[in-house]
Amino acid sequence: MSLTLVMIAGGLVGAGLLLAVWLVLQPPVSGPVALAHLDAQLSRSRRHASVTADRRHQDESPRMRRLGTELADALDQRGIRLPTSLSSGLAMMGVSREIFLARCVLGAVLGFVVPVIVLAPVTALGFVSPSIPLWLMLIGAMVGLVVPVLQVVRESDERRRAFRHVVGSFLDLVAMNLAGGRGVPEALQSAAQISDGWAMTRIRDTLEAARLQGTTPWAALGALGEEVDIDELRDLSAALALVAEDGAKVRDSLTARAASMRRKALADAEGRAAARSQSMLVAQLLLCIGFLIFLIYPAVARVVG
Repeated sequence: MSLTLVMIAGGLVGAGLLLAVWLVLQPPVSGPVALAHLDAQLSRSRRHASVTADRRHQDESPRMRRLGTELADALDQRGIRLPTSLSSGLAMMGVSREIFLARCVLGAVLGFVVPVIVLAPVTALGFVSPSIPLWLMLIGAMVGLVVPVLQVVRESDERRRAFRHVVGSFLDLVAMNLAGGRGVPEALQSAAQISDGWAMTRIRDTLEAARLQGTTPWAALGALGEEVDIDELRDLSAALALVAEDGAKVRDSLTARAASMRRKALADAEGRAAARSQSMLVAQLLLCIGFLIFLIYPAVARVVG
């Protein structure tokens, strides 16, 4: 047990020395880099202050956000960016990059410490050696670091699928309002008032923010499509821009887009159902093989013996 404590103390001392060297050797920041860093901070502040359905009901710890902000600033100073797919997943879930980075670091620390906590009672009883392998703690840290990433990828895919379903209904509603003689802004606002679901609320809040900021609603929808990686919103933005600038009649096009989205969603649901059916068949086959082995094992053992 004493050796384990010595290892932990040595790791903490080494981490402190590494942090001290890192702080001393930080390069000076030039003027353009400082301005770019300030622009990035302002952009993050605007995104954080935007009213969305997810952010309204999300409780963010101030300490976690402070830690994540420091990590984000350190990454920005070195030009390190999150992958585009991961950034769009965080935007879809309504989770800020700062909270995500703080969760990753906290998960890595917990994964590093968990093997020590789990093996400490067994070590105290003398069942295992008091020296805990460093590779076991490193594996735990990697697992703790990867778990938040996998969670974001899985949940964002599910929410993006649901968001596309709502966008298809939104296209139908916009087409109906355009057919009724309303203008593009009025059609968008009226269509967004139909539902109070999280996806429609996010579209409505985006349109409201565009009205307050003085930007066009179709440009705001296109920016939302870029942020959450929804191609249908970008297509809707381009189509509505044609309506506003050239007076194009795109009501039939919007209806056709909505029908195409529903067919694509249906095909996707059928594909996922078929994949799950195949996995169930594989599980049943493995059960049958295990049962057959259980039946023939006594006879084979008797013959071999």
